[in-house]
Amino acid sequence: MSLLGIPAVRGRLRTVGMGRRHIARAVELEREAYPTGWSRSVFRSELDQVGAGGRTYLAAVEGRRLIGYAGLWVVPGTDGSEAHITNVVVDPERRRCRVATRLLVGLGREARRRGVSAWTLEVRASAIGAQALYRGFGFSPAGIRRGYYEQGEDAVVMWCHDIGEPGYDALLDRLEGGVSA
Repeated sequence: MSLLGIPAVRGRLRTVGMGRRHIARAVELEREAYPTGWSRSVFRSELDQVGAGGRTYLAAVEGRRLIGYAGLWVVPGTDGSEAHITNVVVDPERRRCRVATRLLVGLGREARRRGVSAWTLEVRASAIGAQALYRGFGFSPAGIRRGYYEQGEDAVVMWCHDIGEPGYDALLDRLEGGVSA
């Protein structure tokens, strides 16, 4: 158990750049997480935009097995100042094991490296645990997108405008270390 009462990640967890070798397992995780998940072609398209296309995808790997992934898109036309979290998915057996936290810390560090001053995401209105996770990273609800998800579920739009502040590194350090902020 971690200090927060959250089970520690089993085995040796590594966070690496997501690549094509992860796509088959990522599609499986999508199907477990969502009624309509991303396809192989969507993943290929997203991964083709890593780097010059403003995308970053991180994979959480335990041993050789993909157990989660997350993506960041630095939004064109914002001079790199805004970014959007495209997706965060964790194997159902590894949820509440700080995998998503590790992935988001990695994305946060990459966003700061790129000079991002604000980042945003959409999260299912029913995903109370995910919303709490994002609040821990400084995100606040900013609106609702009605019927955004399949089967008409609403999305809560969340923004964090503090990522560009000097103190945000300390927040990422605390989150990475498992100490509540």
